[in-house]
Amino acid sequence: REQGYLTYDDLQEAFPDSWEEIYALATVRVSNCVPLKRVESSWDKLYNAESIMANLTPKHISKLLRDVGTDRAGQDFIFKQLLGQSQQLVYDLSTMFSRSMSISQAEKGYNKDKIQVPQINLALLCNADSGLPTMIRSLPGSVRDIKTLYASISEIDIRNKILILDRGFFSEDVMQFLSGREISYIIPARRNSNYYMIRIHLNGHLYYRERLIRCGRRKEGNKFLYMFEDQHLMAEENNTLYRKLDDEKITNQELKDKMKRSGRILLLSNLDLPEKDVIELYKKRERVEKLFDAYKSALSADRLYLQDNEAIFGHVFVSFLSLYAYIKLESALKKAELNSKISPTDLLFEFGKVYHIDLGEQEVITEVPKKLLDIEAKLGWDVFPIIARS
Repeated sequence: REQGYLTYDDLQEAFPDSWEEIYALATVRVSNCVPLKRVESSWDKLYNAESIMANLTPKHISKLLRDVGTDRAGQDFIFKQLLGQSQQLVYDLSTMFSRSMSISQAEKGYNKDKIQVPQINLALLCNADSGLPTMIRSLPGSVRDIKTLYASISEIDIRNKILILDRGFFSEDVMQFLSGREISYIIPARRNSNYYMIRIHLNGHLYYRERLIRCGRRKEGNKFLYMFEDQHLMAEENNTLYRKLDDEKITNQELKDKMKRSGRILLLSNLDLPEKDVIELYKKRERVEKLFDAYKSALSADRLYLQDNEAIFGHVFVSFLSLYAYIKLESALKKAELNSKISPTDLLFEFGKVYHIDLGEQEVITEVPKKLLDIEAKLGWDVFPIIARS
C-alpha cells in the first residue's frame, strides 16, 4: 500500500460492508452521469474483472448513500490515506444547488452565478503536484468562504504542508490561523488591499508560458510579499480601463488608481522561496478549478432526487471517488503523451468497443481494433488477452 494513492484494500477497510457497491457506483459514474435508476443496468454492461458482487437496485443504493453519508470515520480513513505524502495542497470552494426542503444544508448564500436559490457549499482539497483530489466536504450554503476553510482544516492534520488558496480567502485572520497550525500558505491579496501600497522593487524577471513577468519580493513582519507584473496582462487591463473611461463608467482618478495595479498580482506567504517557485505553485490552482467542473458534472446526476442531508453526504463522497478515478486515467494519458488527443471519457468509450461474451461453456473476446492496441501499448497496460489481439 502506497500512501497518497487509493486501493481496494483501503475501500474494504473503510467500508467493509458496502465497499463493493461503492466501488461499482463510483466506477459507473467515472464517464457517465447515470441516475440511480440506471446504475444497475450500466454496471451489468461492464466487464466485471474483479468479480464484484454488488447490489445496485435503486432502493438499496438510496439506503447505501445515506449509510455512507453518515459514516464519517470511513470517509476520514480514505481522506487520510489520500493526503499521504502530499506536501502541496490546493483548497477551493464551489456550490451545488438544491430545491429540496428537507436538506437543511441547502441555504441561500453567495455564489459566483448570483443565483438566489438554496445551495450547498463544496470544499475540495487536491494534491497540487498530481492533481488528485484528497478530500471533499459539503457545508451549509450560507457559510462564507473563510469559515468553510476553518471548518475543513480543523478536521484534518496538514501541519508542515503548503496550502494554496484563492483571493476569496484573503484575510489577516486566515493567515494567522494557518501559521498557528504550522501550515504554510500562498494566498493572493485582494485588489483593494493596503499591501499593494507597500513598495516592492521589481528587480527580477521570469517567463511563464513564454510571457515576460517582472517580479520582486519583500519581507513584511512575519510574511513575505511577492509581486508579479505580467506585461501582456497589463496591456489588456489598461485597454479595458480606457474603454471604461470613454464609456464614463470610471473617473480619471479611478483610472489612475486602477492602472497602478493593472497586470499585477501580489502573493502573500509565510514561505521564503524564489519568486519563480511561488508563482508556479500558485498557478497549480488552475488545474483544481477544472477539476471542480468535472466533479460537478458527476454530482448533477441525482441532485434533484436526493431528499436529505445523509444522502447528500454519501452522494458527494461517491462522486469524489469517481473524480479520483477520472484523474488517475487523465494522469496515465498525460504520462503516455496522449492527453492532447484523448480524454478519459474518450478512452473509456474506445475500450467499450470491445466486448466480452459469455457463451456458457466458452468465453469470447471480440476483435480488438489496431488503434486500441496502439493506445494500450503506449499506456503500458495489459488489458486484452493475446487471443483477442490477432
